Amino acid sequence: MKGIGIILWKISVALYLIANGVLGLTKYSGGDFDIIFGRMGFPGIFVTIASVIALIAGIALLLEMFDVSLSFRDTLILIIAIIWAVYIVIEIVGWITNGKNENLWHVLQMLAVHIMVLASLLIASRKFG
Repeated sequence: MKGIGIILWKISVALYLIANGVLGLTKYSGGDFDIIFGRMGFPGIFVTIASVIALIAGIALLLEMFDVSLSFRDTLILIIAIIWAVYIVIEIVGWITNGKNENLWHVLQMLAVHIMVLASLLIASRKFG
């Protein structure tokens, strides 16, 4: 039996991926992928592709908790992690070059959240965890 922390972590990563997948596929909000690809200047088709990948990866991660293993799960999660890493770099460059006087603590808080998501994705992919 795995510890409660690992179980909760897997559930949270899976729900995060599923929620962003669903949000990206609905017309109500694109979720994080809408923000990420919007800031990168890419059209909506990238939001749809990333959302489908995230949705499938999240479902695969949940299925793993029931001993259902899908060989492509790690690859899908790694793709989302790469997208997230590129986004973090773009955000850091944006914060550094931005002429606005943003609150440093707010910037650090958002950076920490982005890094936590990236770390969770990398750990979930098993390629880096």
